[in-house]
Amino acid sequence: MAERGWRVRLGAAAEVDFANVLKWTTENFGARQSRVYRDTLVQAIGELADGPDVVGSKARDEIMAGLRTLQVARRGRRGSHFLMYRAAPNSTIEIVRILHDKMDLRRHVPSAPDERTE
Repeated sequence: MAERGWRVRLGAAAEVDFANVLKWTTENFGARQSRVYRDTLVQAIGELADGPDVVGSKARDEIMAGLRTLQVARRGRRGSHFLMYRAAPNSTIEIVRILHDKMDLRRHVPSAPDERTE
């Protein structure tokens, strides 16, 4: 197996999305299902440590240059959300949003990538 050389981080909007997805799941399907879905999201996020071109990812340059999406339904797990992400400097993957697959992705993508320095 290749060494996982990419660092993955959630941008501010993606952090809010993550919390909101789990809150909605808890309210509508219960705490147990929320934990299961959290694990599904974390697994999909973890796969990005292999780099931006993971199997099943899709370039979305028509929305924003360098933007990619990855469906969280992976490896037998069910899910209805996309990770929207981009490769950032220093071998970092920045997840900019976590959106339901029925949402208009163009409407919810940030107008400019988060360029915070660390």
